[in-house]
Amino acid sequence: MLGDPESPHVAARGTDEGIGPDLMTARIHNAIKLYEPLQATKGVEIRLHRTVLYNSIYRADDNLLVNLHAYATPAAQAPLMHIQAGDDTSTATTYLTSLDNTWTSAIPLPQASDAGT
Repeated sequence: MLGDPESPHVAARGTDEGIGPDLMTARIHNAIKLYEPLQATKGVEIRLHRTVLYNSIYRADDNLLVNLHAYATPAAQAPLMHIQAGDDTSTATTYLTSLDNTWTSAIPLPQASDAGT
């Protein structure tokens, strides 16, 4: 799941991080282009969200990596938490619920052939 490059939240984050809205948008477009081949893989779905980004959550099986965004700090320089989803803790539940809510409201990325590319 990626931020929708047309979302005003993406532009604001680029400004907040000091790289500008155009570069942040370009980064997402680059990621979309690199991920396009994965869309043909069974079970892979890429979605775009339009939510304010408070953190980035990466899940692999029972492992969650949560990048805690700090205002005006690039994500690569922000703290990262490793949480075991199977621990049934309130922390894991909170982040899994956040991820599920964002996923539900996100829109599927059109297939490259659908988008005319």
